[in-house]
Amino acid sequence: MRRHLIILAVLSVSISGCLAVATPARGILYTDVQFGDVSTSATGSTKEGKACAESFFSLIAVGDARIATAKANAGITEVSVIDHSTKNILGIYGEYCTVVKGK
Repeated sequence: MRRHLIILAVLSVSISGCLAVATPARGILYTDVQFGDVSTSATGSTKEGKACAESFFSLIAVGDARIATAKANAGITEVSVIDHSTKNILGIYGEYCTVVKGK
């Protein structure tokens, strides 16, 4: 019985992985969702920057998904849209990205 509880606990942690990240739709087995966050009155988006953080086995998470990093990656000074995406595969691999569009 104790062995079953340990296995259940490990599976629960593994599945929760990046699913704790805010996303409009979650899949326990697989998640691949893109969603919008902010839109400004700025027009003429000519550049797109992306910044991501990743998790592995729901045990290790690394990366930098900040808006400032996404802006710097594309040389954006005027933001028109901020979007996000999440991906999770069985809690084994997870990814959270911020996508910034602007000039």
